[in-house]
Amino acid sequence: MQWYRLRFPIKLTFAILLALFVGFEFNLETPRWAVMTAAIVAGGTAFAAGGDPFSGALRHRGMLRIIGTFIGCIAAVTIMVATIRAPVVMLLLCCIWAGVCVWISSLMKVENSYALGLAGYTALIIVITVDASGSLQLAPRFAIERCSEIIIGIVCAILADMLFSPRSIKQDIDREIDALLVEQYRLMQLCVANADKEEVDKCWAGLVRRTTALNGMRSNLLMESGRWQKVERRLRVMNTLSLTLITQACETFLIQHTRQEYVPSQFHLFFEKPVNSIADVHNRMKVMRRVITVSGSKNTPITIRTWVGAASRYLLLLKGVHTNSSISRIEEEILNTEPVVKMRSAETRHALVNGLRTFVAIAVGSLFWLWTGWTSASGAVVMLGVITSLAMRTPNPQMVAKDFVYGMITAFPVGALYYMFVMPNTQQSMLLLCIALGLFAFICGIFIQRRQIGTLGLLVGTLNILTLDNPMTFGVSAFLDSALGQAIGPVVALLVMLLIRDTSKARVGQTLLNRLMYAAVSALTTNAARRKENHLPALYQQLFMLMNIFPGDIDRYRLALTLIIGHQRMRDADVPVNPDLSAFHKQMRHTADRVISASSEDKKRYYFERLLGEFEIYQQKLQQYEAPLGVTEPVARLAAVLKKYQNSLIKI
Repeated sequence: MQWYRLRFPIKLTFAILLALFVGFEFNLETPRWAVMTAAIVAGGTAFAAGGDPFSGALRHRGMLRIIGTFIGCIAAVTIMVATIRAPVVMLLLCCIWAGVCVWISSLMKVENSYALGLAGYTALIIVITVDASGSLQLAPRFAIERCSEIIIGIVCAILADMLFSPRSIKQDIDREIDALLVEQYRLMQLCVANADKEEVDKCWAGLVRRTTALNGMRSNLLMESGRWQKVERRLRVMNTLSLTLITQACETFLIQHTRQEYVPSQFHLFFEKPVNSIADVHNRMKVMRRVITVSGSKNTPITIRTWVGAASRYLLLLKGVHTNSSISRIEEEILNTEPVVKMRSAETRHALVNGLRTFVAIAVGSLFWLWTGWTSASGAVVMLGVITSLAMRTPNPQMVAKDFVYGMITAFPVGALYYMFVMPNTQQSMLLLCIALGLFAFICGIFIQRRQIGTLGLLVGTLNILTLDNPMTFGVSAFLDSALGQAIGPVVALLVMLLIRDTSKARVGQTLLNRLMYAAVSALTTNAARRKENHLPALYQQLFMLMNIFPGDIDRYRLALTLIIGHQRMRDADVPVNPDLSAFHKQMRHTADRVISASSEDKKRYYFERLLGEFEIYQQKLQQYEAPLGVTEPVARLAAVLKKYQNSLIKI
């Protein structure tokens, strides 16, 4: 085993023990919250990363947890003040609040949704804990204590990361931007050589995933330190340039299927030579720029000319990323070229199902608690809120629920061992208590970074049922109530997910394809401001969602990529400027929008056929106004694609 793999278990152990020490040293009411927060922030980030998390990711998660806790505490106090005389209404409002938070968080970016999901179940925890203790008047004090102890836990996790060799993401970014451009060159080699379709598909799909991952690293880098702001600006534009390289290479491949003479022989010779490093790519770009200058733009395919220009700008920004130097005048011109358009969420139905699952799960648990009066039921309701709020935004919610089921069941015997034997015998010595808990945390840390299912649930569940309070008491009945409650909660949450099935997968896929179709149609415009808008990151984000929702469905990916290529070519096409074409562009956009918003398949088919008819009329108008080949060819290609795949774009 490599020694660097022990770095995260040491960090996790130190964070938990530091939170435990601070909690008891300063006589906090419930040190357990600080300890659990340190474990969740450090352990959850590592479980998601599959190893020692980057410093930026850990701090980002900590900040989101602070924000979510504050929002949840304010909501809890507001609900209790408004409904203090009606406990049933109070719980109902908590269920609605948690469901709404999950619904809205499902429409947000994945990296930011954690805060709102946390706000939902934080309010539930405070209301249920205060209600179960029978001291509603102490709700504000309870909320303040929870906020302060959670902040202590987060600070402990961040301190542990800073002390034990914080893992910077900058070195990974430096390596990835070099490797990414080399791989982009290899994709262009395959496309120019008209290689096997499956090989090209595998290459561009891998580049889409790597470009998306690099864009995610950018946000982590900015959270790591403010000194990386210049690097972050460069990486933001390099993301668009990388997507442009993919688009131009794949368009070259598509055009060669209809026009084999599209790429001149000299470019075939240039791209035949292999490249092994970023230096090789840099030298090839110099030669190609000279050849394009000598040959002239008319003798150079537009896709290759655009590809070489994007690669040259990528190389220029790459140097600045490596050195973090001041932004030059030329770089400033590149960085301020086009405003990026953000994507609207296509998961509205999926978000609604997530919110409904959370509401139903918590409502069922609350009704069971009120009906039976069983003390364990309050713990089950809390676990229901935690699991349904956090699991719904993950790619596989059922797997997260199973992780908690396995973890909470395993936490019962492990917690019993610590609660009944280890901790009573170490109660008089803080050192022995730290050794006992530290050993457990270290072992869990080793398995968490391996993504061993059930390990994160085991760590959190064990810390929860140990009731690390000040002063500590060891009542067996209280332990059994807590252990049973947190074991029942995940099981009920899993049952709710199985009963309320999410059937929105196909609908989301169709919505994404329809939006890509609309983007390609709406790119037909003579409006200068609209033509300058950069839709490429949003379009590829939708393609990336398709790749995650439908793994292995290469035909769907090809259709999406073809529509993206159509959008980019329409955007750059020299469309004749006249009132007749401008009015027809508006009409086509309106029809494409009706295809997306149509509520039934019949209406969708009607508007889609109308759109195909408008494309035929539009092509006649282009001939009438003597539009160049650079306009008529991509329009004809887009019309042919829409006609060929109309069933895929209409049927769910």
